Amino acid sequence: MPDVDVRRCTWSEGIDPLYERYHDTEWGVPVRDDLRHFEFLLLESAQAGLSWWTILRKRENYRRAFAGFDPAKVARFDARAVTRLMTDAGIVRNRQKIEAAIGNARGFLAIQEQFGSFDAYVWPFVGGAPIMSRWRVQSDVPVTTPESDALSKDLKRRGFKFVGSTIIYAHMQATGLVNDHLLSCFVRARKEPRGRGVKARRRRGS
Repeated sequence: MPDVDVRRCTWSEGIDPLYERYHDTEWGVPVRDDLRHFEFLLLESAQAGLSWWTILRKRENYRRAFAGFDPAKVARFDARAVTRLMTDAGIVRNRQKIEAAIGNARGFLAIQEQFGSFDAYVWPFVGGAPIMSRWRVQSDVPVTTPESDALSKDLKRRGFKFVGSTIIYAHMQATGLVNDHLLSCFVRARKEPRGRGVKARRRRGS
């Protein structure tokens, strides 16, 4: 039986145990692995115009269809692969998003070549440590920030598609570059870091 006394971020409650498990175990956990970064970038770009719940339910289908989220393999997808993916009912069959995933994989590899890893590229956009927000209610949580604006702009300059600031902020939340768990959320107490190297962001207007 679920613990009725557990308080979560309100966006994750009452939908499905899969959604709650994602919130409890993944969302906001700092990612340092390039394959995980690419996985979330691909899934977030697929989400554009849709709900995250829609994409989360298709996650394992995406893993199968996109070579285990290996950017080196996805970067080699050709026109025949696009045609195959357009017939795959397990993913969002949007040609622009499919082609963007392939193009973004190539851009991802270029970033790895330049910086040594995508991880080394992306974390400096938040100063190298998670931004710890101080939101009390869901309506306080922004959909973009100056950091997501900057990262989105740079990715677009590098040829990435479906990486607007809103999508990129969702990516930053998912991969723990920013911790947007509400102060009342039980995960927040579990993941609150201590010591130096943590940036804080308080409620707007405070």
